[in-house]
Amino acid sequence: MIGAVDIGGTKIAVGVVDDTGKVLSRMEAPTDAEHYANGLSDIERMLRETARQAGVELSGIGIGSTGPVDPMRGEFGDVDFLPGWRGRSPVTDLAAIFNLRVALENDGDAAALAEAGWGAGQNRTRLIYVTVGTGIGGGIVLDGQLYRGVDGAHPDVGHHVVDPAGPQCSCGFHGCWESLAAGPAMVAWFEKHAPVDNPNRQGITAKRICELAQQGDALALKAVEHEAYYLGLGLANLINLFTPDAIVLSGSVMKSAPLFLDRIRAVIRQGCRFVPADKTELTLASLGDDTNLIGAARVWRYRFRQ
Repeated sequence: MIGAVDIGGTKIAVGVVDDTGKVLSRMEAPTDAEHYANGLSDIERMLRETARQAGVELSGIGIGSTGPVDPMRGEFGDVDFLPGWRGRSPVTDLAAIFNLRVALENDGDAAALAEAGWGAGQNRTRLIYVTVGTGIGGGIVLDGQLYRGVDGAHPDVGHHVVDPAGPQCSCGFHGCWESLAAGPAMVAWFEKHAPVDNPNRQGITAKRICELAQQGDALALKAVEHEAYYLGLGLANLINLFTPDAIVLSGSVMKSAPLFLDRIRAVIRQGCRFVPADKTELTLASLGDDTNLIGAARVWRYRFRQ
């Protein structure tokens, strides 16, 4: 029974996950971005409470966290939206509190491990997990092993450039995949092209654009077309680079996947002429809203049950 911790910029989810990937209990609390000690206290409290609710004793603790982390040292890196957590080690601290082994990974890597082990990527030896929401992230599993770059680094798939003349990205470059194909990019395109008197312009969200597109709104359909094109470009690049067995798509934007998939597949066919792109299955994540919690548990199993 693994205590699973999913640390995000706005909330922390905690649960207990069994050996089959089933979430037995869960809780969540707002993230205190400025004060690590408060966040650690919340995690400890929720781990104890979820274990009590499930009626189990924890065997270990797995953590998936947003932002750059050092999985080997168990420390947070330069996480912009968690300034009070930089350089802190939840692995060391939770191990001391619970006297258990603790493992930490980036949440994209954690979710990739979850889908590879217990989800849509089972029995796939080469898998890329991509989540499309407020940003674009993901993880890569090759021959059952989580791909790591130099110094154990997590590859940031959302920040490869697809259009150097595109909008400025938070990373400093222009035209990163994230800046053109994440949810806020679709909102920005809609706001730019909507007439001032468009009744849907005020407070528009990516979710609302998808709803309008499903209702046949012409401008929303164009926004979806634009979004799907750039999603397809980025996925075509990943296929050309890695020729995976499967790409698993997740995230809030992909909850409206039927709006995008045909256009995405057309772009991939156009841009992947020299690799067997038709052998790469494009599929949706299967673990639902608990993917990150399940991924956190999978992090522990991957680290200590290899």
